[in-house]
Amino acid sequence: MSAQPDTHAAMEDRFHTALWSPETPNGLTQVETLDRRFLVYRNNVQHGLCSALSQRFPVIERLVGTEFFTAMARSFSAAHPPQTPVLIDWGGAFPAFLDAFPPVASLPYLADVARLELARGRAYHAVDAPVADPAALMQEDPSRLRLVLAPSVIAYSSALPCISIWMGNQPGATTAQPLPKGPEYALIGRTPSFDVPVLPIDAAQFAILTALLGGVPLGDAAADADPTPILALLLQHGFITDIQGDTA
Repeated sequence: MSAQPDTHAAMEDRFHTALWSPETPNGLTQVETLDRRFLVYRNNVQHGLCSALSQRFPVIERLVGTEFFTAMARSFSAAHPPQTPVLIDWGGAFPAFLDAFPPVASLPYLADVARLELARGRAYHAVDAPVADPAALMQEDPSRLRLVLAPSVIAYSSALPCISIWMGNQPGATTAQPLPKGPEYALIGRTPSFDVPVLPIDAAQFAILTALLGGVPLGDAAADADPTPILALLLQHGFITDIQGDTA
């Protein structure tokens, strides 16, 4: 009995498998010249994705080295190929991928550093919002006010010293000091000048920030700690977009 010709869907499946597999494709075509053309195309696609991932996670690349990062990025793209042509939508699964990637099991901080870099990317591409007039804080009882924070604002935390690791791997960073122990917290957001600072805060400030992001009135958010330090950061960097009186 003669073999049945491939259906269009079967051909698409074989093409998809060959495109994203780290291995050399077999059986895609019988013509050697087309095989070479396909390999060039596949290498270009994977090179482009590796480059996009390195731009999104530069500290991860610095921590593991370019050669290892490229191999890791190929494995990631094979497991998590882009679902849309817009690459800014791609890469969100990278931290979880690192959590489960055996070759980096000895670097437990790597996934949280990737989450920090992912948060900065999301902050940078967040929608624009106006900056509130700080004078509104003085118009009524501050404890009853609700602060609307910019869409770019993110409360970041890690059980490991990942903020220190990230900062120590920035261009121009000085010689790294011994890493602190315990969790670290940060306020991340995009300023009106399109900078995305990572601002270290303590656990109390993190709790206030998290509550404010949840819409809790300032007085309730700061029931157990002084809100002055986190308010100063939010105002300094233009992260408050509206100041509303509590109507409850």
